Order: sequence, then C-alpha cells, then structure tokens
Amino acid sequence: MTKPDKKAPAAESLGPASATLPDLPKRAIGIDVGGTGIKGGIVNLRKGTLIGDRFRIPTPKPATPEAVAEVIGQILEDLLGREKAPSRTDLVVGVTFPAIVIDNVVLTAANIDESWLDCDTTKLLQHLPGRVATLNDADAAGLAEARYGAGAGRAGTVMMVTLGTGVGSALVHDGVLVPNSELGHLEFEGVVAETKVSASARERAEQPWDEYGETLRRYLKHVERIQPVGQFIIGGGVSKRSEDFLPYVTGLRAEVTPAVLVNNAGIVGAALYAAEQARLAEVRAV
Repeated sequence: MTKPDKKAPAAESLGPASATLPDLPKRAIGIDVGGTGIKGGIVNLRKGTLIGDRFRIPTPKPATPEAVAEVIGQILEDLLGREKAPSRTDLVVGVTFPAIVIDNVVLTAANIDESWLDCDTTKLLQHLPGRVATLNDADAAGLAEARYGAGAGRAGTVMMVTLGTGVGSALVHDGVLVPNSELGHLEFEGVVAETKVSASARERAEQPWDEYGETLRRYLKHVERIQPVGQFIIGGGVSKRSEDFLPYVTGLRAEVTPAVLVNNAGIVGAALYAAEQARLAEVRAV
C-alpha cells in the first residue's frame, strides 16, 4: 500500500482555501508595510519559509500612499532580481497595511497616515508587475501562524493577538482567514484595549512582567467571552519574551502559545493570501 504524499502544513487545515494549495505556485512575494520599515521577501509556499534574506527600506516620512508605493516598487524590483525569484508571468504579490482593508480599499487610518483613508490600493499599486492583493498586517501574520506556525494543522478557530505599539488580532477558522477582526479596539476595563494591553503600554507604565501577564490574561478572558477560540497565538516583538509573562496567563478555555514565525509572519502571510486570492479568482471565473 502506497503512502499518500505528505502535504505542507498549510494544506492540513480543513478550509476550502487550503484545498487549493497544491495548485498554488511554489513561490510568491510578500511585503509588510510597518510604521518604521517596509520589508519584503520571497516565500516558499510549500514550507512557509523565506527564500533568501528579507529586504528592508525605512518607511518614508510622511508615509503617504504615493511615497509608500514607491518604496514597495523598489523592494519588489530587488526581490525580482534574485536568482530564485518567481517569474514575472506567474507572479503574485501580497502587501500588508496597518489598517482595515476590504476589497483592496483601506478603510481606517488609526495606525497609518490619514491620507490612506479610502485609498484604493488596486489603483495605487497598478504599476507593479504580477497580481497584487492587500490585507491587514495582523491578518497576514495570523494566517501565516495558523497555517505554517504555532497553529499549523489545527482544526477549529484560532486567534492571533499581536502585541506591539498597538494590539492587532487575526481570526482563522479551519485554515481560512476571517479578516479585519480588530479586537485590539475593543473596550476593556473602561478604555480601548490596546492602550492597556499593548507592549508599548507596558513600557509606558513600567509594568513588571508578572503584572503584564495578568493584564493580558484578563484581556484574553474578555475576548474569549465574545469570540471563543481553541487557541490564542501571541505574536509581536514582545512574544520573544513570552517566558516572562505567558506563565501568568492561566485559567482560559483556549490554549495560549507564543508565535513561531515572529518577524517573518507578515511577509509569509501576505504571500500566501495573495496566491490563494489569485487562485480563487481563477476558480470563480470558470
């Protein structure tokens, strides 16, 4: 009896999007737009890893759509000049933004220059080669972690919570992203959650790690009442210190685990999302 081919972690999830994985290109490009830097990489979609080093350029100031689009173009040109770059004929590119993005239109500007509000990224990035898709940065990171990282192969609902300057969230059910959850903007203990739970809030308050872990525990308990999940994945730069505060996050129904992909999650998730969106568009067109 022959053994079935081993699938990549992203194909082990149950959702319809992951069922298209065998038909996806082997490589795609992801670009992650952040407040201080814009970074991109070539992604192996079978493994969820980068091929070669990331390429980073500081975020322009002011970070207007036109200025950011120019930097995205520069990063893409560098990546396409590499030996193992995807061919331009099969190229798909995913780009993340720290904002709600629906149908490639930016609908909020809380953590990005106000000039982005209502920006149609399809028009903005139409000069780029390949098929381009855009999404929220936390959604990209969460999709990558759910399919390749800490949630790989897990059925049911997974939520990634990113702790940085603010608090981002990503909801993934059976391997399929439910975009723009934005649970960092929930009211929590009388304030907007990210003003109390973010890594920057801990630093401002000079909060000890055990107290921060207790604050995070209460926040996740609050989220759990609204949206029960099987697993919380804790990401963002502070996840590198997870051993200092996660031991204090107890008493939840869901499992709580640190992220695995960390700094590359946004790039990997952006590439995967773009590849799947391109493939799904082809399926729907038949």
